[in-house]
Amino acid sequence: MNEVRATRLNHVSIHADDLAESVRFYSEVLGLEKIPTYTFAFPVQYFRLGDQQLHIFERETPAPQFHHIALDVDDFEAAFERARDLRIHDRTAFFADVYELPDGAVQMYLRDPAGNLVEVNWPDIATLDHSRLPTFRRLADTVEQTPDGLRSSLYLHLREQQPVLGSDGR
Repeated sequence: MNEVRATRLNHVSIHADDLAESVRFYSEVLGLEKIPTYTFAFPVQYFRLGDQQLHIFERETPAPQFHHIALDVDDFEAAFERARDLRIHDRTAFFADVYELPDGAVQMYLRDPAGNLVEVNWPDIATLDHSRLPTFRRLADTVEQTPDGLRSSLYLHLREQQPVLGSDGR
């Protein structure tokens, strides 16, 4: 029997209560580009997300509370400020506006108009203007990290370019 291996993520589909409202959110808050979309028996809109896609569909189903999509942005501080102005940060999902992960990556969580949880990521806290961000939490200060947790990264392509450090930093 031949072994099958998935090769990449093609798209993610998420729920919308009101498609027009969700389209506005993903276009205006996260700058996604609407692209041609197949016609289905219910309202759907596709967005370009790098070389992948995000699909939004309007159905009468609730969004799962903690299931989420995670997106990289080209300006984390601007995304934070826009989310702050719209009051869409979700502090309850993971307990802080902004988290620094053990490898120096940064993340925040937002809720879209339908209640979908959206994780926004940035690869390197050292490149951010801390005066534009609130006090953020370090995950390692909140939850003790295992050795595997200390080696983990959301950015495998960046991590593979650097030597892996032990828990003592060497």
